[in-house]
Amino acid sequence: MRLSRYFLPTLREDPKEAEVISHKLMLRAGMIRRVASGIYTFLPLGLRTLRKVEQIVREEMNRAGALEVLMPLVQPAELWQETGRWDKFGKELLRFKDRKDHDFCLGPTHEEVITDLVRGEIRSYRQLPLILYQIATKFRDEIRPRFGLMRGREFIMKDAYSFDADEKGLDKSYQLMYETYERIFTRCGLRFKAVLADTGAIGGKESHEFMVLAETGEDTIASCPSCGYAANLEMAEAVRDFQYADEEEKPLEKVSTPDVKRVEDVARFLGVSPAKLVKTLIYLIDGKPYAILIRGDHELNEVKLKRALGAESIVMADAATVAKLTSAPVGFAGPIGLSGLTIIADNAVKGLKNFVVGANESDAHYVNANYPRDFDIEAFYDLRNVTEGDLCPRCSSPLELTKGIEVGHVFKLGTTYSEAMGATFLDAEGKERPFVMGCYGIGVSRTMAAAIEQNHDENGIIWPMPLAPFHAILLTLSPKDTKLMEASENIYQALQEKQVEVLWDERDERPGVKFKDADLIGIPYKIVIGKKFQKEGKVELKSRRGDEEHSFTPEEAVNFLSEKVKG
Repeated sequence: MRLSRYFLPTLREDPKEAEVISHKLMLRAGMIRRVASGIYTFLPLGLRTLRKVEQIVREEMNRAGALEVLMPLVQPAELWQETGRWDKFGKELLRFKDRKDHDFCLGPTHEEVITDLVRGEIRSYRQLPLILYQIATKFRDEIRPRFGLMRGREFIMKDAYSFDADEKGLDKSYQLMYETYERIFTRCGLRFKAVLADTGAIGGKESHEFMVLAETGEDTIASCPSCGYAANLEMAEAVRDFQYADEEEKPLEKVSTPDVKRVEDVARFLGVSPAKLVKTLIYLIDGKPYAILIRGDHELNEVKLKRALGAESIVMADAATVAKLTSAPVGFAGPIGLSGLTIIADNAVKGLKNFVVGANESDAHYVNANYPRDFDIEAFYDLRNVTEGDLCPRCSSPLELTKGIEVGHVFKLGTTYSEAMGATFLDAEGKERPFVMGCYGIGVSRTMAAAIEQNHDENGIIWPMPLAPFHAILLTLSPKDTKLMEASENIYQALQEKQVEVLWDERDERPGVKFKDADLIGIPYKIVIGKKFQKEGKVELKSRRGDEEHSFTPEEAVNFLSEKVKG
């Protein structure tokens, strides 16, 4: 492709609306353009990379024996009402009515549609196992779309669904998809880790997320370098048993803390460590008020809280509710004297002595609070996020915390959807049984963004070869020189014959502009035809990562790149 004929509107400055690296660079590199909040058009360069990701996904899914289908974006409400998700999913589900006043939604996921398809077509265990997948557009009406393709409203996703006769069959399908995902992300040239994860709104009993490792990731991963255990922050077990000093309990004392309510400020004001404070967080859990006790230097994990109590919904109480339940403004709640609330605590609170809590009145705290002397706790649970120094729940080695970006998620759904929708088959004994299902998603467009977050420098993108929109960019530095243009044309044609995808920058632009654009769009190799060719008949070949630089004859350059692409 000749760049003079290509649609590549690059930008020199970071767009104001872009917050993260991938968003900035995809806009600057002319890969995407915003249409509305969280909705983007893919330009030619961006579409080429999107198709590369899709092709890798498609090849590996087909290799695993999955069969491709294509389901509609628009889904009828009736299917979602069968599973109860029409009311439970929340405002991310964009609902609307057609001209006949029938309710529909734009599909954020396709469990209902695929289950409806299979229940109408599969009758016998002899037709199982079955794995169906699609690569299609999804829509989730995010309350705050941000970070470009990282958290958009409209996005491209690969979703697959397995149907088995029993749990043993599901285990096999799940393992097959797990291994398929490992091959997909390895082929994409990405550094990634599979971690235990919460099943969330999709449901089911077990799941793993596939995380691209990147310092700019918004997710935190806890992993053990000794045994390989890995989980996202929502699922990582906090198993450290804190051994507190055997202090003598001191008399409870109320102290004035005027306008001091943040943990750090209270600790500084009272001259104690944040670990000597216990936060009292007020939540409405399935409509019932709870007081959650967490050590001051720890953070509550709402997913753990929800799982511990088997709750359908958890909502942090607003300021008015806190004032009504505790007689105090936010920041001054405490467990002493609380009534009408169930008090539960994180395990790390157990054994703590002479700590600080809110006094349930404005501008006051208690010091030297002790359990069970001063208040009751109904139960202790693992409710906090793990921290550096926590121990692996498998082998007790210290955990490491790293950042990652979720690009894939696999779930064991079990019979959650098949039972709700009456999707059954006849087993070997002629008995009717619900399908045992699995669900497997990859954010195709998100994988593009994650690849950039992991692979960039101050000059632009550094694409892994498998995802690069072109394998090489040919820079003719003096396009008015007929000798250079003739040599460039020959190299251009020879590369294409060798199946090397090449973008030829033969524009009448200054060399500096060409080099800046080449670095910005991140194509793995630059072939420079300039003064060196005029003097020695050789071209300069440089890798975008800066780890390779060669002086080649045109034939040597073509052969070198051909081998790189193959290998």
